Amino acid sequence: MSELFDILVSAGFWAAVIRIASPLIFATIGELICERAGVLNLGIEGIMVIGAFTGWLAVYQGMPLWAGVGVAMGAGMLFGLLHATLTVPFGLSQHVVGLGITLLATSTSSFAYRLVLPEVTSPPKIEPFQPLPIPFLSDIPVLGEALFSQTALTYLAFGVAILVAWVLFRTPLGLALRATGENPSAVEAQGLSVTGIRMGAVILGSGLMAVGGAFLTLSAFSSFYFEMVNGRGWICVALVVFGAWRPGKAVLGAILFAAFDALQIRLQQTPIGALLPYQIFLMAPYFMSILALILMSRRAEVPASLMVPYNKGER
Repeated sequence: MSELFDILVSAGFWAAVIRIASPLIFATIGELICERAGVLNLGIEGIMVIGAFTGWLAVYQGMPLWAGVGVAMGAGMLFGLLHATLTVPFGLSQHVVGLGITLLATSTSSFAYRLVLPEVTSPPKIEPFQPLPIPFLSDIPVLGEALFSQTALTYLAFGVAILVAWVLFRTPLGLALRATGENPSAVEAQGLSVTGIRMGAVILGSGLMAVGGAFLTLSAFSSFYFEMVNGRGWICVALVVFGAWRPGKAVLGAILFAAFDALQIRLQQTPIGALLPYQIFLMAPYFMSILALILMSRRAEVPASLMVPYNKGER
């Protein structure tokens, strides 16, 4: 138990938690925007992969880091446009289209990687974002290293979450977006385009998902390799439900999952790790997240028109 206590009170542990949570926050907020508008985007896993790949490739080819983030977001928005076109005006199954987007984006990344780097045996490295300590705040014991000595993309992740929460609940645009996911006929009665709002939400949300993927190659690691997203997209879908479709709770869910993940890595290096198979530690974050999801989602209110196609003029 002393090893566990030492881990939980260490600044390095909480710094790792925030770092692991950052890509989840981008992708979860992106998924939340889609679902608030009434569209389930199961293309999130593949969109994160394409974001990780295109962002890394852009920087590897000589572009600045922030340009790489922009390229990744643009790639995600393109796949979001495809998803939105098929599911919103055409009303195709959101489950099938989402899974198809995941397969298409993942396969496209794999094909492009082999095309651009046919002879490479180990992933080339780039110079990623470096930690950017905030003066004075980074000197606070424990809290300073955990929150205020991160990379610029981590600060951006929390900034995006705050901005989206403000827009959703404090602006007419946010009200229209939420109403589209609840009662699209009422939105149409106000002279607004349900199709336009839903497509815009999916495109923007997909762009944020891709930035979450780009975080992995441009901030957390320094290269792209297959399977690096490793199911994070599916976790983000669950985090939206865990957070009851509210940005603040979704961010807390991302931090909770990141804490489980960071903890299992450190527990493997303790005497406890010598007694248990490593597979138990690997599955622990997912098991704990599923348990938390079950406990929290029982009281969650699902957007009434989520996954319900809407045709103009129908009631």
